[in-house]
Amino acid sequence: MLQALEGSQAVAQAVALCRPQVIAAYPITPQTHIVENISKLVADGKLQCEFVSVESEFSAASLVLGAAIAGSRAYTATSSQGLLLMAEVLFNIAGLRVPMVMTCANRAISSPLSIWNDQQDSMSMRDCGWIQLHCADNQEAVDTTIQAYLIAERTELPVMVCMDGFTLTHTLETIDIPTSKQVDSYLPPYQFSRTLDPRNPITLGTCVAPEFYSEARHSQHQALLKAQAEIVAVDQEWLALTGRQMGGLLTVEGPAEAKVAILSIGSVIGTLRAALEEIPPPQPVKLIKLRAYRPFPMDALKVACEGLEEVIVLERAISPGLGGIVGLEVLAALSELPNPPRVHNFAAGLGGRDIPLTILPRLLSALNNEETASRRFSVIDVELAKLPMEDR
Repeated sequence: MLQALEGSQAVAQAVALCRPQVIAAYPITPQTHIVENISKLVADGKLQCEFVSVESEFSAASLVLGAAIAGSRAYTATSSQGLLLMAEVLFNIAGLRVPMVMTCANRAISSPLSIWNDQQDSMSMRDCGWIQLHCADNQEAVDTTIQAYLIAERTELPVMVCMDGFTLTHTLETIDIPTSKQVDSYLPPYQFSRTLDPRNPITLGTCVAPEFYSEARHSQHQALLKAQAEIVAVDQEWLALTGRQMGGLLTVEGPAEAKVAILSIGSVIGTLRAALEEIPPPQPVKLIKLRAYRPFPMDALKVACEGLEEVIVLERAISPGLGGIVGLEVLAALSELPNPPRVHNFAAGLGGRDIPLTILPRLLSALNNEETASRRFSVIDVELAKLPMEDR
């Protein structure tokens, strides 16, 4: 049913449709509205679950870990410093192969303090073993949240659904909210193969000697790689049920003959779509939306970039002392192509700075910049490049 909803309201409704039995979260801007709306659904009797107000994000992650292992479908949400405070437990959840869903309302990390959007928080957790799916708009956030439970429970891997803070969480959109009947037919009751049961005692999370630790990490890595097929399959099943799909691992838009592509992640995809319509580029340009960041879809990306000469990676995160994060992973994947395209990496929109439509011609003009034209890989911050040195 179509409803005009704030992104946070819509995600709260999507979570409720999945019938979690235990929810624990600690408020942090801009995630707070999500759990506020969920708590109201619980208070109004529209969601039957145990909603626990905890004293920190570390406690929230610990509580949902215990709940999921004990046999309950679980959910939490956080942002920025809250995600970092969860870090130890996030590694535990992934290492124990416990299925659950968490919403990350992407926000910059201090210092300096910023409550606005970029993606440095979820990028900092890229190695903890969670599946990471990024949403371009609020309809994607709703549908991906529901899909995430099915992915998590089929793969026994936790899923982080990332949506840009404020840009999506606090933005009103017309969203098609699925019916409870649809979601119930799509998502079976929660099952975890290693549920703790006093009638059948087992141990989870024991100390592992050096002789076996490598095997455990390798097994986790292989599970994430295999999850790519499940992400695609779950999306196809959602298409059959609702007529909508989120693109699986990634999507490609634009003319087939294009030799230039812009790859991005999150809500900036909407900005780039609008820019391509309103500021027609001098040459054909493809737009690649990276939905799955972990597992990183190397094979799908290579197929999407075959025949391209230039790939521009626009991301809202930076690795100080190195440069781009997504861009370097794109470079690594495409280096295996017979004739790999040049990769140009731009960090923009950090700390919530607006990314205007005019970024499109500036990105494309950089392809002809003498500094980058002859290089296999270049990292340019288009925001800093426009500022006088004394203003940086």
